[in-house]
Amino acid sequence: MKKIIYPTPEEIIEYNILVLNILKVKKADKHGVLDYGKIVELIEGCKNLQGNIYDKAVFLLKCLVQKHPFASGNRRTAIVVVKDFLLINNAKFEIKDDPKYAKVLIGIRENFYTDSEIRRWIKNGEIRQFSR
Repeated sequence: MKKIIYPTPEEIIEYNILVLNILKVKKADKHGVLDYGKIVELIEGCKNLQGNIYDKAVFLLKCLVQKHPFASGNRRTAIVVVKDFLLINNAKFEIKDDPKYAKVLIGIRENFYTDSEIRRWIKNGEIRQFSR
């Protein structure tokens, strides 16, 4: 079995800085780590999770979105981290670059989607529309 390469806390923090510099959404967007320990915990949790690369990707995505370790850009950071995680580990990432998916990330934050729906979205680019 091939060894899985996981992001480091520093890499995740760098991605947050990057997305806030490139993908400005709000004037108030600013980098700030609210809880470094949450970042360490989510990486360790991912490493210890039983399952395949996509199960781990779902875990990373949900944790970054829901645990909110940054002052701004948590959802944007989560997408970039998960994409990099999968590509570095030679797995496919099929989420299209489309602003409509911002609502899906809100749905993930609010536990609207099951893990299998999120896994299918990452792997095949298909997911049902989020609604409250």
